[in-house]
Order: sequence, then structure tokens, then C-alpha cells
Amino acid sequence: MPSGGPTILHADLDAFYASVEQLLDPTLRGRPIAVGGGPTGGVVLAASYEAKAFGVQGGMPGWRAARLCPELRFVRGHFGAYQRLGDAVIAVLGEFTPLIERISIDEAFLDVSGSTHLFGSPGDIGATIRRRVRTEIGLPISVGAARTKHLAKIASQVAKPDGLIVVQPGTERDFLDPLPVGLIWGVGPVNQKRLADLGIRTIGELAQTPSSAVEHILGQAVGHKLSAMAHDEDPRRIVTAHRSRSVGAQSALGRRRPEPAEVRAVLAHLADRVARRMRAKYRAGRTVTVRVRFAGLRSVTRSLTLAEPISATLTLTEVAERLGWSAIDDHPDQPEITLLAVSVSNLTDQHAIQQELDLPPPDPWRPGSATGAARRAVDGSMDAIRTRFGGDAVGYLPAVTRTGAVPDEFRELAEHDL
Repeated sequence: MPSGGPTILHADLDAFYASVEQLLDPTLRGRPIAVGGGPTGGVVLAASYEAKAFGVQGGMPGWRAARLCPELRFVRGHFGAYQRLGDAVIAVLGEFTPLIERISIDEAFLDVSGSTHLFGSPGDIGATIRRRVRTEIGLPISVGAARTKHLAKIASQVAKPDGLIVVQPGTERDFLDPLPVGLIWGVGPVNQKRLADLGIRTIGELAQTPSSAVEHILGQAVGHKLSAMAHDEDPRRIVTAHRSRSVGAQSALGRRRPEPAEVRAVLAHLADRVARRMRAKYRAGRTVTVRVRFAGLRSVTRSLTLAEPISATLTLTEVAERLGWSAIDDHPDQPEITLLAVSVSNLTDQHAIQQELDLPPPDPWRPGSATGAARRAVDGSMDAIRTRFGGDAVGYLPAVTRTGAVPDEFRELAEHDL
């Protein structure tokens, strides 16, 4: 575990997308706003704190958000501004330490152990960061400081909105014990309910529960990890640069029956996003995984490891369809699905494809086959068109006919690079 003072900082911009919109249009300040969606449909991408006070949340249908908050103002997203301002904040952080681990467009970890002799205590650094981001960029940011990444992130969440919390060594248990267990990294709604069924609602109650009991209900790996987090056992260091071991995308669907046309459209759209990101970095992967979440919050995954790494959109779509329907057909007692996700792992560099002899039996999934090479050539032409004329200039059916989806620009801001 990292030792010494609370020199790990987690900086997290507050209601980032909504705050940017209020910065761009001062008439929106202090008003409940939603980015995306609308009173008659669409999906809310993000909400301001004024809207959240009425129960409006990201991922919520626009009509429901309008019903919860009649004064809600819907605005379109300015995705270029999000990237520009997010990068500007990271530039400010970089003036305090080179040890920065950016984990999304609006949050990052910092190790300031080598900076305190220049800029003061971790608390002083956190306060200066908040002041500079507010005055130079115009955005509110919350900062948590602690000895571990896990605790620093929790501290920044508790500090929201627009606050600073420093957890001094020796006070960790006093800080953690009364907090809800849902603040622990990796505790989603399903695991939170399972823990609540055991009477575990706070981090302190989780810390007092034997790890074996937690592992019994959550599985050995997850249970062990969460028990360690509850005891603030987190040896992870700041990672300034790394290559992802997988690339994925997901789409929330509300609650709907898995109709073939809709499932294909969603999986085709997800496969296109994943494949485009791989090709942009000259990467390909062998293992394809599809996750299906049913209405009862139960998630089922299916994976297939191929003989050769792939990055062709149509090939990934076909593999994803086979895996997705395998999961759906194996659960006829679950009539509705709420989410589909596609990911590719076992990544490798792929700058060129070696063509193969056209020998039987034909396998269109092999990149070097005649079909595989043709698919890759089409992808290359489409990638060039999108680069020049925009992501919506061309696309595969049925993905391009899908309506009501969250804009790809918004999704890509939250997706890790390769």
C-alpha cells in the first residue's frame, strides 16, 4: 500500500457536460438543464445539479425527465467543447505533477508526492487546482486526497459538488465506515442489493463482514476485491500511460423484447464503433465477448476466441450476433433485455493482412480469406470517408438506420483509447 501522506489526488469535474453547457451559455446557469433528449423522447445524456435535485439522471428518457422537472431545459451537446475543455483541465493538472492517470474525459488521478516541496501540502495543491480550474477555465471541480487511489476517489465523490476533502492518515476508518457501500469502486446496483440482503449497507459493515461471506455471495474475485477496498487495501500506483487490454462499447435499451431486427441493429452499431477504434490504432483482437443484461438486472456473457485476430466491422457483427442470440436463447424465462455490449480482447498490432490461398472450407471470418480481405478493403474506404466528411457520412445497414441512440460523439468521449 502507498505510504506517507495523502499524496494521491482524484480530481473530478462536477456534472461536466451540463457545466460546460452552462459555461457556454450563461443564461443556463443556476437552471435545471439536461444535455440530450427532449420532452417527447430521446435519452438524457447528462443533467445539471439543479436538474438532479428533481431526480433527473443521465440515461433517463427525456419524457420522464420533463415530467419530473417541468422547468427542465433541454440542450444539444457541444462535443468538441467537451474535449477541448477536458484537455485544458488536464493541462492545469500537469503543471503540478507529471504523474497523471487520466481515467476519463473529466477525471484523473495525480501523485503529488514529489510536488509538495514546491506547491505545499496535498490539501494546498487540491485547493489551488480547484481555484485555477474555476478561474482559468470556468468549471467546478471536486478533489479528494488520500494515501490510496480508492480512498481518494471516494473522497472526491463525497466532496461533490465543488468541494475538497483530504483524508489524513489515521482517520481512514472514521471517514469510510458511515459511508454507503455503493461508493466503493465496482459496487453496482446488483451487488449493492445482494449486500443489502445480508444487512450490509455501509462500508464499515462491509469491513466487519468476513471476506469469505462476501465472496460466497459475490464470487471469490469480486468479493475479495471489495473486502480489500472496504479495508482501504489498495496497492495500485499511478499509471501514466498504458495500452488497453480490450476495447468495447455498450448500449442501454430500456426494457424491450429482443426482436431480431432491433438486436441486429444494436449489435451492428456496437461492432462498428469497436472495429473503427481498433482500426484507427492498427489493432485487432481474437476474443469477442457479448454481454446481455436482462430486465431482472441479471447479466449473461458469451465469448468466442477466433483463430486469427479480427477488426472488420461485418465480421465482428456476425460473431456478436451469434454470441448475443446464444445468450438470449439460453434464457427463455427472461422476456426482456435492457442492455447489449460488445468487446474485443486478446489484442495485437495489425498493420497489414497476409492474404491466404482460397482453399476449402471457406471461412469469411479469417482476415486473410477472400471475403475477409474484401471486408477490410471496404472498411478502409469507409474509414477514409468518415475521416474527411464526418462519422455520419457513410455506414453499414442496419446500423445507420437505428434511431433514438445516444450520439456516438458522446459515447466516444467516455471510451478509453487503445
